[in-house]
Amino acid sequence: MEVVIVPDARAGGELIAEAMAALVRRKPDALIGVATGSTPLPVYEALTAKVAAGAVDVSRTRICQLDEYVGLPAGHPESYRSTVLRQVVEPLGLTEESFLGPDGNAEDVQAACEAYDRALGEAGGVDLQLLGIGTDGHIGFNEPCSSLASRTRIKTLTERTRQDNARFFDGDIDQVPHHVITQGIGTILDSRHLVLLATGAGKADAVARSVEGPVAAACPASALQLHPHATVVVDEAAAAKLRLADYFRATYAAKPSWQGL
Repeated sequence: MEVVIVPDARAGGELIAEAMAALVRRKPDALIGVATGSTPLPVYEALTAKVAAGAVDVSRTRICQLDEYVGLPAGHPESYRSTVLRQVVEPLGLTEESFLGPDGNAEDVQAACEAYDRALGEAGGVDLQLLGIGTDGHIGFNEPCSSLASRTRIKTLTERTRQDNARFFDGDIDQVPHHVITQGIGTILDSRHLVLLATGAGKADAVARSVEGPVAAACPASALQLHPHATVVVDEAAAAKLRLADYFRATYAAKPSWQGL
């Protein structure tokens, strides 16, 4: 696992966007998995700027979803499909044909989960999956004590996660669904490159447990320690509780430029 400490969220967004652009230059039809929430917005803004400047051609790039609420009406502005289309697909000039996501309104939710897991494999697998982290260490919607071998499935959200997400529903927790479809931890670990972005002091505890703590289902993001190519990008505030912060800074500063992210 590589840990990169950056000055702020904007710097983290630029770093990850360049890694995505480098991937697309090598593999024009790359499948990039995206996360939702406020944390990854600087990544999407930086990548969109690169496309607008002609620094990278994403016309053949494909985008896939990490998770989706169950039961929100089709087209609901806070469904993750709508969010990804609005924040990523449309700004990059892509179409819905380039987009893969689970069906949160399927009559048979379990079948929809299995179908999405298969679809990712049939698409050739995810080349780079962007992740956020919850204050309890969750990735996707794999809450604490999720199986580290889990596949795409339905999950029940904790009250803490619903409270965290109420800000996207006008602060009304009653509007936040109780269930989601999420890529499982095992599904996430199938991606060729995992990039976790965390910013702000509120994520410092979760980052420290994920990076320096034991691999444990109680902290789902700790599973990244098992991946052969996992990168954790954190700002100074989110890195505040890392005991090995100086080591991480030194190793990144000495990294050969040809290695990339």
